[in-house]
Amino acid sequence: MEACTGDRIVVHSTHQGEPERTGVVLEVRGDAGGPPYVIQWDPDGHTGVFYPAGTCAVVPSSANG
Repeated sequence: MEACTGDRIVVHSTHQGEPERTGVVLEVRGDAGGPPYVIQWDPDGHTGVFYPAGTCAVVPSSANG
């Protein structure tokens, strides 16, 4: 998985009825866009270091092309 600052991360639920988690990449700490990432999570804005798993997707920012 590769991401850039400003991209959105979507963590898909593994259990039926649970909502997806979404957030914005504030910082990329890995090499060549790799994890870990510092994410600002919706809706409360808390931040944390995130190591993605198989249920995640990157939605590129329009600024990142």
